[in-house]
Parts: sequence; structure tokens; C-alpha cells
Amino acid sequence: MGIPEYGRNVQNMVNHCLSIEDREKRNKVAQSIIDVIGNLNPHLRDVPDFKHKLWDHLFIMSDFKLDVDSPYPIPNAETFEEKPNKVRYPKKSRTFRHYGNVVKEMVKVALAMEEGPMKEGLIISIANQMKKAYLTWNKDTVDDAVILKELNILANGGLSVEGLELSNNFPSLASANKKDNHKRRSNSNHSNHSNNKNKNKKNFRRSFKKN
Repeated sequence: MGIPEYGRNVQNMVNHCLSIEDREKRNKVAQSIIDVIGNLNPHLRDVPDFKHKLWDHLFIMSDFKLDVDSPYPIPNAETFEEKPNKVRYPKKSRTFRHYGNVVKEMVKVALAMEEGPMKEGLIISIANQMKKAYLTWNKDTVDDAVILKELNILANGGLSVEGLELSNNFPSLASANKKDNHKRRSNSNHSNHSNNKNKNKKNFRRSFKKN
């Protein structure tokens, strides 16, 4: 079968259509088949070019041998064997990818700014964001000198980063996991304590009833 999803009966209808010699009658039968396979997929009626897809399916099921008047260009086997065009992905630098493209764009903005308090504040914000990203995916701690060195590399030495003091209020991924594990253990202990307490109550009631 050309398209198994439509079933054997539809394929038999296509085969019958191929055997019809009268072109006018063959066109009518082809249109009837289009109506049938359209009713088999009502959920696709809102899909763009729905009818076009049905006609393509009809020609596929006929092994591209059906000679009828189609409202759309008649395809051939080569049409569906063509390889899609290669998707060209944007070329982006792989340097310090863990900081993200937003940080790199912020560095560009900082480089274009005039010297002053606003530029210095932006540089500190960028460095803090880099430190936060670093701690999210890397070690428990990181020396500020490492962050400032990598910021200097990203800016090609165009930013003044010496002597900047960065924030220390960024929890690392490991620290966050420890807190989550501690919370889970606490909840588990509380749950076990509650279950034991309920069991003790039930046992006491049973003993009281026996007495």
C-alpha cells in the first residue's frame, strides 16, 4: 500500500481508479477518493494546503501513475525524494558559552558607553552576572580574579576591571542541592514521625478495646 494509514479499502479504490479508461469518469472517481480520505482525517482540515496534501497522497498511492485533472501541480517520485535544504545555523563564538549571549551583548553595550559611574555600574553588573552563571554550573566557589580575567578576555581588554569587588550572595548549584536534600530529609523524617505517631494511637485503641 502506498500509504498504509488510509487502509486497504482506500488503496483498492485508487487501483480501481487507475483501471478506468474514460477520463471524465476517472476524474469523478478521483474526486470521490479525495472526499473519502479527507473525511478520514477531519482534524487536518485546518492545516494549510489541506486539499493539496490530499491530492499528493492520492498520487503517491497510485505510484504516480494516475492521469487525472488535479487542481494542483502533479508531483512525481523525484519531488518527494529531494533532500531538504541544509539549515544554516547562526555562527556564534564558543568562547565562554556558559555565560550566555546576553552577557556578551552587555559587554558590547559597555564598550560603547562613555566613561563614568553608569559604565562602571554596568561593568560590575556584568561581572556579577558572570559569577552567578559560573557558580550555577561549575564549582562551589570561584575567585573574583577568575571572573574579572574572563570578562577582560570577552571585552578584548577594552574595559577597566581591576579592583572591582563582586557580590558573594550567589548560592552554588552544589549548595542548592544540599539545601534540597536537607529539606527532603526533614520532610521525610516529619512524615515518618507522623506515621509512627498514628500507628501508636491505633495500637493503643486496639489494646483499650481488648481490655
